[in-house]
Amino acid sequence: MAFDDSAASAPVTLEDLRWKKFPVLDDGFVTLVDVMGTDASVVQAARVSYGEGTRKVSDDRQLIRYLLRHAHTTPFEMAEVKFLVRVPMDCWRQWVRHRTANINEYSTRYSLAIDSMQATGDDGWRSQASTNRQGSAGFLTATDGHPLTQSEQELQSLARRVYEERLASGIAREQARKDLPLSTYTEAYWKVDLHNLLHFLALRMDSHAQLEIRRYAETIGQEIIAKLFPLCWEAFLDYRFHALRLTQLDQGVIQRLASTGSLPADQQAFLAAQDETWAGLERCRERDECLSKLISLGLVRE
Repeated sequence: MAFDDSAASAPVTLEDLRWKKFPVLDDGFVTLVDVMGTDASVVQAARVSYGEGTRKVSDDRQLIRYLLRHAHTTPFEMAEVKFLVRVPMDCWRQWVRHRTANINEYSTRYSLAIDSMQATGDDGWRSQASTNRQGSAGFLTATDGHPLTQSEQELQSLARRVYEERLASGIAREQARKDLPLSTYTEAYWKVDLHNLLHFLALRMDSHAQLEIRRYAETIGQEIIAKLFPLCWEAFLDYRFHALRLTQLDQGVIQRLASTGSLPADQQAFLAAQDETWAGLERCRERDECLSKLISLGLVRE
């Protein structure tokens, strides 16, 4: 999903968004249930600490940008947002690792499991990344009637049938559910303050996040938060999501490269300027990350 930074300026009311279902994946959704606060709530909380004098030197936008730029996060905790989400269970496992939220999930001990499982289309299968043990690489070549898609459909159909047969025979719901696949959708209420929500979005909208949860994060950010908190969203994009963090070691490499008077440098020059703690390592993720940053800044040629 491309990020439209102008989305922050689109006028919208809470009632325009409340209970509107934004579809995600094949049968998931994100719905805004309620919200406490606006951009003004962040400003109000900050000015309790900063005092009335802040009004004379900084308007609301500049104050919010200052707070986020310098990681003064407490005022962002004064706003809260509550969602209802439908999400595959494997994706939900990643979601609930963000523990700074209040959650109430649909219970398959009390109710029948939702009769929906995330399906993968012929063009939706991804290969394992060679450099990232937990990530995926590009999409596999799509073919009509992909055998992986067909076998997935058969597995999901069998799992649902076995589940329903167990229930029909009197097996307790809490036990009948145990062989349902992780592709089964669940639903949950998720309430979180704005500070922790922005942290969730920064991690889960990142290109390294799993594609499925990235789609949920992008929907929450673009369709809801950008419209409820336009000033906070603008600052978040500028100072968190699109920002680049330079470590002390990164800065040392830049200084040494700059001292050569030849920029952009080639990668051999980068290796000559690398931090001494990296030099003896055959593989070094920190060095690779530094190189990627400097290439993005145009300081080193690809």
